[in-house]
Amino acid sequence: MPYVITSACVDVNDKSCVEECPVDCIYEGQRKSYINPRECIDCGACEPVCPVEAIYQDRRVPESEAAYIADNQAFFVEVLEGRDEPLGDPGGARKVGDLGTDTELVKGV
Repeated sequence: MPYVITSACVDVNDKSCVEECPVDCIYEGQRKSYINPRECIDCGACEPVCPVEAIYQDRRVPESEAAYIADNQAFFVEVLEGRDEPLGDPGGARKVGDLGTDTELVKGV
């Protein structure tokens, strides 16, 4: 999982990173965005444009935010509230649009 969006994004969800991503791998939940680990090309374009410094390379996520590594992946592999199946790897966030739901971790924050 190349890049991860952490707790600083919750309820801010500025989306500057979405505009900067060259492969459209940042998907919008209700309260935060999530980077698809299988679609991300590890370019890092999203990291410097995040106004709340919520984006980290997976191996550089602060220990206090480590739960967000698995959480980012969960957004794509678990069946989320309001959905019938996992999102998986649809090949671009624009195709899907705002999903209007979040993982259990984000809902509990």
